Amino acid sequence: MPIPEIQANVKYVTNAAGEKTDVLVPVELWEELIKFLQLEESGLDAIDENEPKEQILADLQEAIRQGRAGETFPISELWDGIDV
Repeated sequence: MPIPEIQANVKYVTNAAGEKTDVLVPVELWEELIKFLQLEESGLDAIDENEPKEQILADLQEAIRQGRAGETFPISELWDGIDV
């Protein structure tokens, strides 16, 4: 959700002096924000976060098998196609 849309859905509570004291956030927006923050905290993309543990284990086992079999790539090729 774009920041301007988030800001449009947020309401502020003020005290008698007009100072902002609290924020009211719709539940749906709050849940989206929490979900986003949890993904950020984990350091994983949503795709990685939802990948079954069995698949992760299978990928690791395949990588180990390839390494033992000498099926490796030169470090110089690892960054091919990646623009930083």
